[in-house]
Order: sequence, then structure tokens, then C-alpha cells
Amino acid sequence: TLLKIYYTNKQQHIYKLPIKFHPTFKSNYYRMKKLVFLIAVAFITCSLFAQQITGDWNGVLHIQAGVQLRIVFHVTQNGDKYSSTMDSPDQGAKSIPVGSTSFSNPKLAISMPNLMAEYNGTLQGDSIVGAFKQRGMTFPLNLTRHSSDKQTIKRPQEPSAPYPYNLEEIIIQNPSAGITLAGTLTLPKKEGIFPVVILITGSGPQNRDEEVFGHKPFLIIADYLTRQGIAVLRYDDRGVAKSTGNFQAATSADFASDVESAIAYLKTRKDIDLKKIGLIGHSEGGMIAPMVAAKSKDVRFIVSLAGTGMRGNQLLLLQQELIGRASGVPEKEIEMWKEVSKKGMDMVLQATDPKVLQQELTRLLTDAILKQKGDTVQQKAAIETQVAQQVSQLTSPWMQFFMKYDPVPTLTKVRCPVLALNGEKDLQVPAKENISAITNALKRGGNKMVTTQIFPNLNHLFQECNTGLPSEYSSIEQTISPVVLETIAKWIHQTIK
Repeated sequence: TLLKIYYTNKQQHIYKLPIKFHPTFKSNYYRMKKLVFLIAVAFITCSLFAQQITGDWNGVLHIQAGVQLRIVFHVTQNGDKYSSTMDSPDQGAKSIPVGSTSFSNPKLAISMPNLMAEYNGTLQGDSIVGAFKQRGMTFPLNLTRHSSDKQTIKRPQEPSAPYPYNLEEIIIQNPSAGITLAGTLTLPKKEGIFPVVILITGSGPQNRDEEVFGHKPFLIIADYLTRQGIAVLRYDDRGVAKSTGNFQAATSADFASDVESAIAYLKTRKDIDLKKIGLIGHSEGGMIAPMVAAKSKDVRFIVSLAGTGMRGNQLLLLQQELIGRASGVPEKEIEMWKEVSKKGMDMVLQATDPKVLQQELTRLLTDAILKQKGDTVQQKAAIETQVAQQVSQLTSPWMQFFMKYDPVPTLTKVRCPVLALNGEKDLQVPAKENISAITNALKRGGNKMVTTQIFPNLNHLFQECNTGLPSEYSSIEQTISPVVLETIAKWIHQTIK
């Protein structure tokens, strides 16, 4: 006989499970009926799971030889609509907004206009097979519900306890801002008074190690210099980790006041040589150091690591062009966005009314994106989200200050010795243009104690690299080239002797 059992799931799908009984099994009918029921339930459960697209999906983006980026999509459903966010753990980015998410079993499509990217894949059981596209380039990207199997990148330069020097957790007061900065002071173990450097982080919220892309550059620098007999003070940016304050509302001038507070703190200590206080700034920190030194006689020397010598708006345009070209973006697209960016920055520089500025920027960016992508109902919400984010960034206090700030007048007022270093393959603060601008400005002000060096094959983080692209940072084991560390330590010792 033929027994047919029907089951219905929430979507009203009907499943047939035919079981043909042999006559000798009739006495076991009920036992077999129970078995058939269990098989049917298992079948339905597997079928439902296979169609479930919501949840976390993990994958590894292989950009080029040796460059891997983990990607995580978090897909949710509300009624018949889907939404998602994206994480890029290796870039320290979480909950990146996604423009639109659609799922028509088994096809998944995720649009990320703010990144000029999209993902398209096919659901196959507990995995999704697909491709990630960005700026005309396509990369295979398969997703699973399990943690990504990216090869662990070692950080061989990171020191581990026990250390041959002393570490002290300290608190710095900034009365003018009403905040406290939490930091670490490392000191040689021997007794005495020591020369000291204050480390100043680059742009973006950074902790005392300037932790970025899985690297801790300031931890490496502090460890190396302290072993060389130089004390090092590093602290969490305001509003980051254990420091108080609002990072988002701060500008480079506010961060300069934090450095001044760090100097004031050091002047209260008996184990610090007050005539040998120096500043080491990386990227934006290399711009902030001269701001402090130009006003303070307490600064004995400056080390600028990929510091800026160009006005902010000019630097951003050059940075955008170089990174785009190195990423393989078509020249027509580079030129188009260069023109759009210049118009937007000019609006910021000339603006007098914040509301009018936001309206003008929104119109400019919307027209540019529509020209590139076309106007479709599906992309409308995504474009609005992308534009809103970019307008918010362009009108933030930090960005407005940075675009308007020209470091040259400040550099002409710096009288202390300066060591300016850069990497030949730096695409964020291009070496040739910025080292030249820094040197010229210092000498114009009469400062003859200027030493510069451009290191071949090093990027913005002073890593030995292939392309210099930011996407390469996390995959490189080296945190900072030993040659750079040696150069810094040797120059400091010669300068303060």
C-alpha cells in the first residue's frame, strides 16, 4: 500500500512524503508511522533553513596577493522587506549602512552606494556564492554562517611582558576643555631624569596605541624608544577608550590643547628632563605638533611622521586622486569626482549659512551620483542615505577646520629642530608634495634645523608595502619599518645631547 502524509509550514507549502509498505511490515504500521512523521519533520526543517536568508553571513574578500579583508553582512527582515548592515573587522568598521537589500529566493542583492559597491549572490543551503563589486572591479566573495577562515596575520613587532622598563598609568587634566585624558607613561628602569616624547595620533578616534587595521604603531614606537633611554607619553584621544570628552565635536585645534595639557602634566614630574620634551606626531598629529611648538617654548624638538604641509582641501583632492588611480578607478570617473569634490569643498570654504551649505552640498552630490548611476526607484533611498552621510562628514567641525587650515603660516613660526619623515608610497599624505612644503615653510621662517627623509617602498604607516593602498595595511605583518625606528631614535639622541 502507499501511505501519503501531508504537512504544511507557515508559508502554506505542502510536502508529500510517499512511503511504500511491504506486507510483512503491516504489524509495525504505527511504529513506521512515527518514523515517517520524524522524517517529514526533518525534511520540512531542512527546507525552511535552506530558505532562511536572515542572520549573519561571513566571508573573506581576497583583493590581491596577500591582501584579505573579512566582510560580515547582518541581514534582517521586517515583513516582506529586508535590510542589512556590513562590518569590515580588519578596518575597524562596524554597522556600515547599506543602501538596499533584496532577496528573491535564491538571489540576494545588497547595494552599498556610499561605498560605490554592491554584492550579488545565490543562496545554496547554508552558504551564499557570489561576487563583491566596487568601482568597476569584481572580487569573488562566498559567505557562510560560520566565522570567516581568514589566515591570521602575525604582528611580530608587538612587545610582550615582562618589559625592561617601567609603565605607569596616568591621568592628564585639560581644564580649558573640562576633560581628562587617560594614558601610559613608559620610563627607563634606571634612576634619573629622562628626555621624553609625547605621541600625537592621526585623524579619526584613536586609542593610546594608535590602533588601526590591527596594528599598534604607537605601542611599537613607545617600546623602542623607551628601550633607548627615552621616556614616552601616549594617551587615548578625547572621548576614546578611558579618556573623557566628545571626539566628534573636536577639531585639530582642540587636539592641540590636549597636547599642551600633556606637556603641563610632564612639567609636574621630577623624573622628566624639562629641557628635553619633544613631540612625535603621525599624519594629522604631524600637523598638530607644529601648532603646539609654535606657541610653546617647552617643546625642544618635533618628529613629523607623514605630517601635512598642504592646505587641507588641496591634500584631500590629491589623496582622492592618487588612491583612486592606484585602485584602478577609470580616469574619467576620477576626473568627474575630482571636479565634484572641488566644487563641494569650495562651497564649504565660502559658506556663511550652515543650512544653505547643506542644501547646496546635497544637490551637488545627488546630481553627481544620479549622473553616474542613473535614477531608479530602487536606488532612490540608497542615494539619499549616501548623500546624507557625505554631507554630514563635509560639514562636521573637524572637516571644516581641516579643509580651511593651511599649516604653512604655523610652520614658519617653529624654531625648534624638526625631523620630517615620509614614505615614498604614501597615498594619503603624498611624500614629495608635503615634505617639500614643510621644508620650504620652515626655512622661510628662518629655521635651519630641519632634517627630512623619504623612505622608499614605505606607505602611510611606514610599512614596507607593494602598492601603498590603505586596503593593504592590515595584511602586512610589519607595523613600522625598523629603519624608521632607528632613524627617529638616532636623530633624537643627536638633537638633545
